[in-house]
Amino acid sequence: MEIETTNVSYFGSSNGYLAKPTADGQYPAIVMIHEWWGLTDNIKQMAEKLASHGYVVLAVDLYEGQVGTTADEARQLRSSFEQSQWTENMNTAVSYIEENHSPSSLGSIGWCFGGAQSLNLALNNEDMDATVIYYGQLVTDTEELSKIDWPVLGIFAELDNGIPPETVNEFESSLDEVGIENDIYIYPDVNHAFANPSGDRYAPDESKDAWQKTLKFFENNLS
Repeated sequence: MEIETTNVSYFGSSNGYLAKPTADGQYPAIVMIHEWWGLTDNIKQMAEKLASHGYVVLAVDLYEGQVGTTADEARQLRSSFEQSQWTENMNTAVSYIEENHSPSSLGSIGWCFGGAQSLNLALNNEDMDATVIYYGQLVTDTEELSKIDWPVLGIFAELDNGIPPETVNEFESSLDEVGIENDIYIYPDVNHAFANPSGDRYAPDESKDAWQKTLKFFENNLS
């Protein structure tokens, strides 16, 4: 599907990257949330890739235009903002999409830091219809998770020390306990950030499989 892209001012000094089909029509929309590096070219390419399947995709910027190029820079950026700012930023992104594109349904996706924020958005915005988390920090408290009223897809890595399989299993059990439909996958023998083609942990086969699962999940829950 042919797409068009533009930078949009949606929250304070934050410009998001909007990718959407060129053909007129009402489409499902997805809020896309970057890794701890910031809104990089890689994330913009992912927005374009997803939009080509028939979605309005707004890749948000939680760092006010700043991008980290080293782990130290990324860590510093992440620590220079409050969670409340990020939540407000994402909620404003949802409002922007709703007001400007009247989506038929709404989902979110994020990787690493963005995976945690995708879950955070789910816990703070009841307009969502689908949540995708790629190896983001998890909440396992059933009372918190019971705010979610739609399906969740989780993509994780067996060798991830920060979000080990035990935590992922606990997350899955908590979702099951409160009756939230979920698909949780732990890919064996890969590490955190395995789906980032610009990183040194990139695992092409697992990434491809995870992407197919992601597309299917959105198709089933946003169409």
